[in-house]
Amino acid sequence: MRFAFITDELPRPGLAGHLAFNHAVIEWLRGGGHEVVVLLVKPRLRLPVERYDVAPVEGLGLTVWGRHVVAAAPRDAARILAKFLVGRLPVWLGAVLRRGGRAGRYGSVDTVLGAFVTPAEQKWVGARVGRLRPDAVLVDTVFRAAVLREPQLKGLNSVILAHDVFFMRHRAMAAAGYRVHPSVFSRELESELLSLARCIAASQPEEADLIREMCPERVVCTSPLPALPNPRPAGVERLPDRLVFMGSDALPNLDGLRWFLAEIWPRLRIWRNTLTLDVVGDCGRSIAEWPEGVYRLGRVKDFSPVLHRASLAIAPLRIGSGLKIKLLDYARHGLMTVATPASVQGFAQDRAAPFVVATEAVSFAVAVADRLRLLKPLADERRALDYVARYYGIQSSFGGLAEALGLQSSVISRQSSEN
Repeated sequence: MRFAFITDELPRPGLAGHLAFNHAVIEWLRGGGHEVVVLLVKPRLRLPVERYDVAPVEGLGLTVWGRHVVAAAPRDAARILAKFLVGRLPVWLGAVLRRGGRAGRYGSVDTVLGAFVTPAEQKWVGARVGRLRPDAVLVDTVFRAAVLREPQLKGLNSVILAHDVFFMRHRAMAAAGYRVHPSVFSRELESELLSLARCIAASQPEEADLIREMCPERVVCTSPLPALPNPRPAGVERLPDRLVFMGSDALPNLDGLRWFLAEIWPRLRIWRNTLTLDVVGDCGRSIAEWPEGVYRLGRVKDFSPVLHRASLAIAPLRIGSGLKIKLLDYARHGLMTVATPASVQGFAQDRAAPFVVATEAVSFAVAVADRLRLLKPLADERRALDYVARYYGIQSSFGGLAEALGLQSSVISRQSSEN
């Protein structure tokens, strides 16, 4: 079968949860022998020229040479390069410039929830889908859903990968005092956009139930990211005083990390001044001052060695929606996680889940200290790895999506056994 995957960023693992999920879907489809073409509605790259080996790419404002994707317009290339260079400036200066750039496009806001496709982008997608004639289209979130109004997409099987219930995410951020773009995002708008597709894939069961209420005439399935166990290699020892946090520079990550560093980390360092925290990902770019014992690693090509050396993970998120993919990454590497209630929302309920839930700063610090004091690396690893194997294998994660796309269940079973 042939699929068109409509998005605005190249799907890749290791940068952000939604990109890791999109990458997993494409790899899963291609692993089953299907053809996937990625249609980028915006020239949104990390560098003006990027190599992309996952799937063929076509993009508005892009030129493709073999496996290289190139920003065709000098203005787009300059903007992409400027954003890349800002990320290498001192943290405080980069944060100031990013705020200025955001204000120039969206006004004075703290975060951008997403950007809807423009009429020109819709028309471009329609023309490309008309030429490709895919068996089905996958649409990355409601922000791209309007492309389904194009004549060439009507009558095609279509699935929106919801990732989040965005009106709930918008409400939580606004309630926390943050200024969000778009300034208004209602349940009614989200329902209208989701209903343009034949099927909606939610990232966790609670959100799937809510989407069924919002779109009662549509098929809704639950499709979390598969989490294939990645046990610690022989000879690698966990460091007893090392914590880890991974995250993009999305607002929920920054809000939670700032709260942890201000309210929890000082308490932990008083209890044990040999504690260290590794911070992985782009979340460190917007934090100017780092307390003693905290190390900003930034983007790493392979975060497995970092997770295999840590003894405990943290997830101090206070706002947000969707399934927190970082917790699956922690668990599939054998790590227990001390997490807030918002962080564990939507995960499979099990008394043996590898999560310790704490709400307030003091209880969070106590939970971290207790887990480190009672550390049992082998037992904790078995608990975490068993959990992801039980609930987040390929069959359980993508079974509903396979049915929505009209795929043979035997393909899923074969891939599950191979992995």
